[in-house]
Amino acid sequence: MVGASLGCTGASLADGLVTPEEVPAPRHARSARRQTGRPTNDLVLSSHVGINADVFPQILDLYVTTGATVADVTFGSGAFWKQVTRTDLKLLATDLADGVDCRDLPYADGSIDALVLDPPYMHTPGQGAHQGHQNFETYYRNNATANSGGSKYHEAVLDLYFAAGKEAVRVLASGGIFIVKCQDEVCANRQRLTHVEIINEYEGYGLQAEDLFVVTRVAKPGLSRMFRQRHARKNHSYFLVFWKAEKTRRWPGRLD
Repeated sequence: MVGASLGCTGASLADGLVTPEEVPAPRHARSARRQTGRPTNDLVLSSHVGINADVFPQILDLYVTTGATVADVTFGSGAFWKQVTRTDLKLLATDLADGVDCRDLPYADGSIDALVLDPPYMHTPGQGAHQGHQNFETYYRNNATANSGGSKYHEAVLDLYFAAGKEAVRVLASGGIFIVKCQDEVCANRQRLTHVEIINEYEGYGLQAEDLFVVTRVAKPGLSRMFRQRHARKNHSYFLVFWKAEKTRRWPGRLD
């Protein structure tokens, strides 16, 4: 059995590090097989020090097939796409400023090959979530997103991710890729591992978590005043990659 022979070593068929030809064949069949592939360290890695635009093209190259229709539903000024050179992709760039809400998209069911989501992922202490929190909310033009459920703070952040996730499942084709940007936070002195909460929720939507990319800021964060630090300051965020597929299926890698 291929799965049994690989175990949990950190490499898999989907990683592209081990091919079916490289898995030891039964003794009687080994003479008829040849190993393929080549040694290399030119690999897509899971952890990066830099900016989102450094990592995003690698995710597209690893997961999004040639000629795919990609909907970036929180496009803003296109920061993710600054270093993308692929001309084969059909990009549908929308944002709340354009009148397109990521929770109510103007696309037919199953019509999108890949979808990108990067909503405001932190709340404003002492205020309603998604209202005036730092420049990035204005930058992505989602700071005016209404919270119809009446939730506040971190729960409102999750409500937005969950509603957008359900809409993504509707518009994604079977086998479609969903790329989600998020960051953990501390809310009311409680650690909230947003990436775990999103992964657990999306599993119930029929989305398999296929990858996680960590992006660590180059600049060191600081505070103007600090009395006592209770938790580690978060200087990293995540790209989560989901695959719309049944749980019994396994990601085969890009087939083109």
